[in-house]
Amino acid sequence: MYRHWLTGLVRTRSGRLVSIIGGVALTVAFIACLGAFLQSSAAEMAARSVAQVPVDWQVQALPGADHSAVEAAIRSAAPVIGSQLINYADVPGFEASTGGTVQTTGGGTALGIGPGYFDQFPAEVRRLVGSADGVLIAQQTAANLHVTVGDQVIIHRRQAPDVSVTIAGIVDLPNADAMFQAIGVPAGAAPQAPPDNVLLLPMSQWQQVFEQQDTRRPDTIRTEFHVKLDHHDLPSDPVAGSTWAAERGHNFEARVAGTALLANNLAARLGAVREDALYARLVFLFLGAPGAILAILLTLAVAGAGRDKRRRDQALLRLRGATVDTVLRLAAAEAAVAGVGGAILGILLAAPAAHFILGVALLRGAAVPLLSAVAVAGIALSLAAILIPAWRDARGSTVADARRPIGNDRAPLWARFYLDLGLLALAAALYWRSAASGYQLVLAPEGVAAAAVDYSAFLAPLLLWTGMALSAMRLVGAGLRQGRPVIARGLRPVAGRLANVVAATLGRQSPRLSAGIGLAALAFAFAASTAIFNATYQAQTRIDAELTNGADITVTGTSAVPASQALERLSKLPGIVASEPMQHRYAYVGTDLQDLYGIDPVRIGTATAMSDAYFANGDARATLTELTQTPDGVLVSQETVNDYQLSRGDSINLRLQNAADHQYHVVPFHIVGVVREFPTAPKDSFLVANAAYVAQQTGSAESEIVLIRSNGDPARIARAAQSAAAGLPGLKVSQIGDAVALIGSSLTAVDLAGLTRLELIFALVMLAASGGLVLGLGFADRERSFAVLVALGARPRQLGAFVWSEAALVIGSGMVLGLLAGALVAYVLIKLLTGVFDPPPDVLSVPWLYIAALVITAAGTALLVATGETMRSRIHVTEKLRGE
Repeated sequence: MYRHWLTGLVRTRSGRLVSIIGGVALTVAFIACLGAFLQSSAAEMAARSVAQVPVDWQVQALPGADHSAVEAAIRSAAPVIGSQLINYADVPGFEASTGGTVQTTGGGTALGIGPGYFDQFPAEVRRLVGSADGVLIAQQTAANLHVTVGDQVIIHRRQAPDVSVTIAGIVDLPNADAMFQAIGVPAGAAPQAPPDNVLLLPMSQWQQVFEQQDTRRPDTIRTEFHVKLDHHDLPSDPVAGSTWAAERGHNFEARVAGTALLANNLAARLGAVREDALYARLVFLFLGAPGAILAILLTLAVAGAGRDKRRRDQALLRLRGATVDTVLRLAAAEAAVAGVGGAILGILLAAPAAHFILGVALLRGAAVPLLSAVAVAGIALSLAAILIPAWRDARGSTVADARRPIGNDRAPLWARFYLDLGLLALAAALYWRSAASGYQLVLAPEGVAAAAVDYSAFLAPLLLWTGMALSAMRLVGAGLRQGRPVIARGLRPVAGRLANVVAATLGRQSPRLSAGIGLAALAFAFAASTAIFNATYQAQTRIDAELTNGADITVTGTSAVPASQALERLSKLPGIVASEPMQHRYAYVGTDLQDLYGIDPVRIGTATAMSDAYFANGDARATLTELTQTPDGVLVSQETVNDYQLSRGDSINLRLQNAADHQYHVVPFHIVGVVREFPTAPKDSFLVANAAYVAQQTGSAESEIVLIRSNGDPARIARAAQSAAAGLPGLKVSQIGDAVALIGSSLTAVDLAGLTRLELIFALVMLAASGGLVLGLGFADRERSFAVLVALGARPRQLGAFVWSEAALVIGSGMVLGLLAGALVAYVLIKLLTGVFDPPPDVLSVPWLYIAALVITAAGTALLVATGETMRSRIHVTEKLRGE
């Protein structure tokens, strides 16, 4: 019996069965690809973050500890591929005599470094000038003392005579925060600021210099082991990786309790990545959830389009003696065939899509749980689309009711309970709650590794998307039932003199048409919101990278070798649109040493973007104009404003180093605004002032940085810039592509290119399916009505009036309502992600070409379906009339 029933379905209802299989396959394929991307992106975030950890473990040996025993415990607790001993000595200061003047610094730290340290931990120390062998001085300390290679620096020791050393090289410490972190402090404590002045000595020389201080003041000396672990067994998942790293750290702490302290940098980094991965997963699920929901709704709509025929088929079975259980078993067989076929087809479609679009291997052992879950979901969808309606019809209607051609016109349950208005109200409440908190969806207090994510905030866009689609259905349904004259006038260009008759016919079909228009609106909204978000995301990723790097290409020097010395050569390179020098000095605000950037406010925007989000007033043009008009003006960071209770217009005295005597002197400034972000600037405290005023007050017009904007490949131009600056040792050339790896594991550091392609392609397919397949199935469900019109003598033009009017109504209404909803949903999502983007976007980026492609796709699909229906409706008229 089942074989005959399924054979009959394939022979007479093949279109319906194939459509359901296609809907299930589309759903399975999209969810499988989305899941594969989530797994891949989490692994990518973890791998990128682990690669950025300069030292996996920092182990501080407590006084009296046996260093050999501590090192043995390290190697027993975790797989180690590198370990180096490093000594720290706190000193009262350093002193140097250069150019006939004497410069001194405040307290600092002298490090004792082993011979293999730079090879095992290359990210900790970057050589700028001179040799890596011998005594090295940090860049900022060299600027404070105004020394270079070959100069003498005096080390003031505690309870020991001063000692002089010769500088062999100048280095940068890019990870000073980690290198000088306080180990063993309570959780939640504020991080310890690194010292302003640092010397690095070879281990043998350090032991000679500080042997006496170690004896008399052992409290000023400490020893650490810097450890590099073997990451071969580290799980790729951030959650599992964080657990792996933490467990090995706990094992070590248990072995050395009372003799050593551990700073588990690897576990801390992976713990932060775990939160970032959950955040990214939440956003990706939001971007994908509407697509999955849309595919499910399309499948249900396809199944629902043939519900009347299925109900009549089942009524005939019951009329001929079949029981309700038999009818349900036959429906279950149909659902099983559609579900299994759709699941298999979906996985077969997902495999090449994941490979070519996402660059992810889907058919692998790790993806078996994902594919199994998705396949089960596809079968469940088929059962829900076919079996549940069959059960409801079989249990709740008689044979006569089932054979009645006109169904119940009662409003659906969601419309009677105003679910659409409730969803919109709830979305508004969630949005305003997030707005009231300044869109701070992630709470990460300073010094606390863990972060709290407000997951409920992301319900707002999803509820808005759903609520607006339901509201569109309510609006269209009311218009079809009560706005017949208006609809007739709107259809007159298509239907001509039959406009009133067509409007009346459409009014009687309002439930079906409302559902079709709602589905089309959902498809347009999903496609538009996804496209706008992705375009804004990509634009903001570049701005984020430009903020980190400074510009397309950035040349960075030192006070001894400023980058402005190469400005003339750099500006003549091919492919360079603009090159602008920028000073990078240091200034004391009270006792706090901060970065100071000297700029030309008029020209800085030619070389790098000046976003409104950089400034507290949200107006970059006005802020830079005021800075131009105030020669002694200065922009201060929000942290400085809070710490020193400053306000706009206040006078502030900064101490800047003078080029003549190399001493810090007081220079008066006036605060003209607050700056939040600035190219190459740190995230906490910094200052921005007029370069001309800084040069006048310090006696030096040199600029340590040159920002370059290019119109070609930044990597190629950066190589040319490196060659042009080869004669100046210590200059570093970086390009915007390098900044991607430095941004970290935040949301905008994840490459969404693959996901973008997947969703935009899927959105086009869904739009074509919702606008064409549902429309075509609706026409097919009314084929007998069209056959009656043909039998009554309707001419092709008259028959086309009904077909073209319905197509125009479904696609036109869905397009207008869907695009409006999509723009609003994209706006809400991007506003919610204000705290994620760095800086937040000023405006939405609208991909007009893709929007045009959406409109053309929908219109073209409707054109094909309507043309095909007008041709098909005039053939086999007698068979269609007898088919009832």
